[in-house]
Amino acid sequence: MIRDITIGQFFPGKSVIHRLDPRVKILLVIAFIIILFIVSSILSLFLILGLILVAYKISKISYKLIFKNLKSMWVIILLTSVINIFFTEGQVVWSFGKLLITKEGLIFSLVLIIRIINMIMISSLLTYTTSPIELTQALERLLKPLKIFKIPVEDLSMMMTISLRFIPTLIDETDKIMLAQKSRGAKIDVGNIFQKLKSFIPVIIPLFVSAFRSADELAIAMECRLYGSCEKKTSIKQLKIKNIDILITCFIIIYFIIIILINNYF
Repeated sequence: MIRDITIGQFFPGKSVIHRLDPRVKILLVIAFIIILFIVSSILSLFLILGLILVAYKISKISYKLIFKNLKSMWVIILLTSVINIFFTEGQVVWSFGKLLITKEGLIFSLVLIIRIINMIMISSLLTYTTSPIELTQALERLLKPLKIFKIPVEDLSMMMTISLRFIPTLIDETDKIMLAQKSRGAKIDVGNIFQKLKSFIPVIIPLFVSAFRSADELAIAMECRLYGSCEKKTSIKQLKIKNIDILITCFIIIYFIIIILINNYF
């Protein structure tokens, strides 16, 4: 399951989604998440899901990555659905002792599952199609107004991007440590949940050591490149809003308006 987590990875490409301004992509992802919580009808949520699937198709990102990502999140999705199925009041459709399954619980559970899937997919698409450098630049530009309050925007953006980029590295390192411990006879995937948690201690300690070592090496590399030596930094690639950015933004705004209207009527 560790290998299935693909959050934070970047897949280079020349699609329209890849060429969008990273600031536009971040703002659109935020808009997607907001609209997901505004609408509550299943039809509206499926229309959003359809748009996200079209975006994956345009960006030429394999649908297999979607299933791999969702496979790694199945515990959260399952827990969310179970809690809402059994603890939502309404018209009872099945009962077993004190356990009650209601019609409203089933509908609300389905709505939450689709919301979670949509959020995972749209957030992953952002990192799949945006390089870490572009992501850092975009965050710096978007957070620039915070400089008024003496907030170190550049350092904050860099930390956020590095944290996101470290996820695939740590996942890969975790997989290597687990294989190494298994080759030494450690039983990591055997037993009940408490035994499994206890067996992960030989994995967590080396992982922390490796993470701190990687962070130290990264800090030394940044210092050698004189990161932070000057107040004003320049970039090789300048961000610029293009016609395609405006066109896609307008299309998505219109699409969202239609979705809200459909949500109100259904």
